[in-house]
Amino acid sequence: MIRPLYSTGAPVSDFLALTADSSGFSINQNVLYTKGKVSISLLPLTLKQQYNSHHPFGWNDGAMIPAKGYQSLLSAGVYTKVGPLSIQLQPELVFAQNSAFTTFPTSLDDDIWKSYYYVLNRIDAPERLAEGVYSKLLPGQSSVRFNYKKLSLGVSTENLWWGPGVRNSLVMSNTAPGFAHFTFNTTAPVKTKIGSFEWQVVGGFLEGSNILPPDTARTFQGQKLYNPKPDGDRYLNGMVVTWNPKWTKGLHLGVSRAFYQYSHNVTSDLNGYLPVVSALFKSNAKKEDEFGRDQLISLFARMVLPESRAEFYFEYGRNDHAQNIRDFILEPEHARAYLIGVKKLFPTATGREVELFGEITHLQSPSTQSVRPLEGWYTHYQVRHGYTHEGQMLGAGIGPGGSSQTIGLNWLRGANKFGGVIERIVHNNDFYYDAFANQKEYERHWVDLAFSLNKSWMKKRLIYSANLGLVRSFNYKWQYNTISDEEVNATNVHAAFSVSFL
Repeated sequence: MIRPLYSTGAPVSDFLALTADSSGFSINQNVLYTKGKVSISLLPLTLKQQYNSHHPFGWNDGAMIPAKGYQSLLSAGVYTKVGPLSIQLQPELVFAQNSAFTTFPTSLDDDIWKSYYYVLNRIDAPERLAEGVYSKLLPGQSSVRFNYKKLSLGVSTENLWWGPGVRNSLVMSNTAPGFAHFTFNTTAPVKTKIGSFEWQVVGGFLEGSNILPPDTARTFQGQKLYNPKPDGDRYLNGMVVTWNPKWTKGLHLGVSRAFYQYSHNVTSDLNGYLPVVSALFKSNAKKEDEFGRDQLISLFARMVLPESRAEFYFEYGRNDHAQNIRDFILEPEHARAYLIGVKKLFPTATGREVELFGEITHLQSPSTQSVRPLEGWYTHYQVRHGYTHEGQMLGAGIGPGGSSQTIGLNWLRGANKFGGVIERIVHNNDFYYDAFANQKEYERHWVDLAFSLNKSWMKKRLIYSANLGLVRSFNYKWQYNTISDEEVNATNVHAAFSVSFL
């Protein structure tokens, strides 16, 4: 539930970690040189590719961007260890055709754009991250660390994933590129008298996309809707801790917390650099608004049942402090989000296994917003770039006000997998209800229904992964022709293929 995973000090790729048989899992790096306490190893050479025929679709793809057309990511690297010091250089080169596509319609009324700009002024999440071809070289999955037994201290730009979710994670996922951060983390479970613990504490800097929102000259009742965002980066401090009680081997409990604010608002004291250790309730953290920062917190659990070959997991989060314990008991749904998932393996006579899985994620604001102030997930009125890095979500890729329901079936044999997935994604219902509720246009929700087939397999030193999906977008960009009562839908082909050479 804390990634990247580590084996003998070197990180393990997500593909290997999620597909290999965990009972006999190991990583053997291709060691180029070793002498005494010095070793140099090659990391996998990986080429990831994806294609969208009509509009951007997909998330959890790291440095890749939301784009139409062809896109690729090439990565390679070297891992060097000198005694307790490890240096990993694994840059990533991204290229995207980034063709033009239909964006939010300028033909909609100013009052609709007023609601749309209420979102745009609180988050840095452009529909299109560049004009024309996009290419960028990033440090990728690179780090410099000092390792001592099961502890590691260093600087890194690796992608992080916190929590048990597979399709989404509330606080930290790999939808955005990795951001530069300091890290203090475990590389293996630390055993105590009450069970095993793992943790990670990070402090890093988030950058903006530097892309202006559309139609910045738009006005409503004589007032400009566009409100320029402050310059400068943002400081993020986050922490995740997981506990496996010794009395229940299959149970894993965890908590994650993240604060973010503009760097010029960070005070030069412990509360400024490590707010994750500050008070949980707003009544004990009265000066939070003075610091101009926002927080996310989540509680999660994963229950693995080896005899039943099944697991259940959930994550419950809030993007604001409760006033006190009484407030939390009265309205636990205020400012909340959640995800729930399940997996079950069924043996077959052929030696294969069938995996049935499902996951539900819900970020839409609750009804408490009608009686008390509430910011949507990942948006904020003070930190107006929101919880993003380079224009993409740090948390769940479905974005503010979104929800998703996923169900799939896989046939497994070792590290080889073939399966299908059906997924329903609702885009920003917070915006929808603000913009269209008074018009009673209940058929205007933007909903994607996606059907996909996927296959992943290993052959000698090569790891392959392929995905082919058909996405039907109902009321794409919340478009609905009320005059003719006609639907405005879109069909998108989403394809992805990657290969890694070990």
